[in-house]
Amino acid sequence: MSFKQLDLCAPLLLAITEQGYEQATPVQEQSIPVILQGRDILAGAQTGTGKTAGFALPILQLLHNQERPAKPHPVRALILTPTRELAMQVYESFKIYGKHLPLFSEVIFGGVSTHAQIKRLQQGADILVATPGRLLDLLNQKQVDLSQVQFFVLDEADRMLDMGFILDIRKLMSVLPKQRQNLLFSATYSQEIKILAGQLLNDPVEVAIARENVAADTVTQSVYAIKKENKRELVSWLIGHNNWQQVLIFVRTKHGADRLAKQLIKDGLRCDALHGDKSQGARSRALENFKSGKISVLIATDIAARGLDIDQLPHVINFDLPAQAEDYVHRIGRTGRAGTSGEAISLVDAEEAYLLAAVEKLLGKKIPRVADTGYATVSLDVINKPKAQPRQNQRQHRNKNGQKKQTASTRNRRPRSNTNK
Repeated sequence: MSFKQLDLCAPLLLAITEQGYEQATPVQEQSIPVILQGRDILAGAQTGTGKTAGFALPILQLLHNQERPAKPHPVRALILTPTRELAMQVYESFKIYGKHLPLFSEVIFGGVSTHAQIKRLQQGADILVATPGRLLDLLNQKQVDLSQVQFFVLDEADRMLDMGFILDIRKLMSVLPKQRQNLLFSATYSQEIKILAGQLLNDPVEVAIARENVAADTVTQSVYAIKKENKRELVSWLIGHNNWQQVLIFVRTKHGADRLAKQLIKDGLRCDALHGDKSQGARSRALENFKSGKISVLIATDIAARGLDIDQLPHVINFDLPAQAEDYVHRIGRTGRAGTSGEAISLVDAEEAYLLAAVEKLLGKKIPRVADTGYATVSLDVINKPKAQPRQNQRQHRNKNGQKKQTASTRNRRPRSNTNK
């Protein structure tokens, strides 16, 4: 279906055309008419399906159809997102699609000074995109007025629950006007989401409920069975040998992200790390440099597993498999978006075999193994989930002289130098 068939106004159609879009995605086809009718919506959609435009376009149109309020413009549409990065991207979408409309958008999130955000809010905003924590802070300081909100959107609602925002969401719901239109978008459709939907939505229309926890068909997946100490060298070779210009690499920890970034820089690759310990300025710069091509490799923790909107990202590498199988789908969902093709590679050592088994159980299929990795064969058939030792027992690992024993995880392994510079 073309956007012209969705009864959108001329200024919106012009902005859509300027972005090069002609055909609506399935979630947009189903969501836009329902929202324009004023109905609450429960939309389940995998990442990369165009869901942001699915709620941004009709909200812009409905606001545009109203009589313009006196300045400063009160907040009439509130969009909550779980992360700063997603907040910025949703905000940018509203700016892009609403560029020919006399509407004002603002975004607020933590990690930066509140002073500038308060100053911008005082000038008025029809549309406010926010993360829950910072919004509550400003609400408690009486620096934001939500008494005239007509449209309330929870974006990535499942991620909100994963990150522990449910109490913040309920506090915000309690101060919003009772008469409002509610839109809930979620990548997965769990029992927790159903409970939240029951509390938030009024007679909702269920739209485009995606298959739960299924990777997009446009993503080619593969597994390299390889020892942990060889992973960095293989990553460097894959990127350099294939001349990949844009690669998103996921690791499990912040320290691991920084360590891998330093190693790949030594290998001559242009890269940076993105994780929660970075300042907001550093995170924004890293993401912008990645999008613009100033760096070719971005190493991220799961804070970036959702919400990163990178056009036609070709390659995702799981340097470490995630602890939760569901996060694998969200990670590789960064590529193969909106019908484009992508590649997702997972580097798996024997100790991670149980994590791979969980992912494959979730997907309902076995991910193809690369036969020749260039390194010693590693078996992933023996699945032994490690048992966590009590902390007090971990401190007992000492030899007869009282010195701490060296373990496989603490040995100083020096990878072979990479010859592919």
